[in-house]
Amino acid sequence: MKVIVSGGAGFIGSHLVDALIDRGIEVHIIDNMLSGQKRNINLQAQLHVVDICSEDASEIIMNIQPDAFYHLAAQADVGKSVQYPKYDGDVNIIGTLNMLEACRKAKVGKFIFASTSAVYGNVKNELLSEEEITVPASFYGLSKLTAESYIRLFYELYRQSYTILRYANVYGPRQLPKGEGGVVSVFFDRLSKGGHINVHGDGEQTRDFIYVKDIVAANIAALENGDQETIQVSTSQKTSINEILSLLTNIHGMSISREFTAPREGDIKHSCLCNKKARNLLNWKPMYTIEDGLKETYAFYQLLKSDATIANFENEQLG
Repeated sequence: MKVIVSGGAGFIGSHLVDALIDRGIEVHIIDNMLSGQKRNINLQAQLHVVDICSEDASEIIMNIQPDAFYHLAAQADVGKSVQYPKYDGDVNIIGTLNMLEACRKAKVGKFIFASTSAVYGNVKNELLSEEEITVPASFYGLSKLTAESYIRLFYELYRQSYTILRYANVYGPRQLPKGEGGVVSVFFDRLSKGGHINVHGDGEQTRDFIYVKDIVAANIAALENGDQETIQVSTSQKTSINEILSLLTNIHGMSISREFTAPREGDIKHSCLCNKKARNLLNWKPMYTIEDGLKETYAFYQLLKSDATIANFENEQLG
């Protein structure tokens, strides 16, 4: 079996690549390496450094003719989407269209798309289902929702099979410390540098935090399940930013200095997704508690810090 993962050098994509290779699958990565990291790339995967909006990326898909295509490459920063809406649209809409068209021509068996809870906007319900009204509060949410619509229409017109996975707030090792979705990574980055943590708003905003390995498991399940479905991948549990900080304090073993600042434009106050559909259609469920996920992530960042310290020491000795 052959699979292509766009964004396969990034946070979620690289974990997915690892899991696919562990299952004996031939994996190709399409990534422009603007946010992807070389250290994330599995040596058994074949990397193609191209942009998803390019003709080169289309030709790679048509030449490889994979059995499945995972589309994870995206502009995923809410704040950046508000500041640069055209760039956000180019990557998330035009880029997705380019990949869809190439998959159609290559007769790819399935197109699996990474979407987001941001498509719902500031909906008031405590627990959101896939049938909830979608009123995005940011251009990021709007561009992902638009991409979803194109994917569904490609099926109606060309019978390009798909599964759309709407992720809750994903966290874990390899996540870059930026954007709303990377709040946990931002906190760990501040801790590793000994600085205080800035909290946008009052810290009572809640998210459905899901560990990256649970997201990967859902993606693997979507290879054979969930055809022509839009499915939320979540824990169905809400956790506030202040609760995250309390858990980090316990894991870190000392108090954490924090400063509350103004809320960010485009941010959503509360977001929690029902995962009943994922449980039923994907035969999947989250395996990690928030505490376990944070502990694994903390251990990863401590190891990074240790490696950096050793590298700096060795450089000093060589100097």
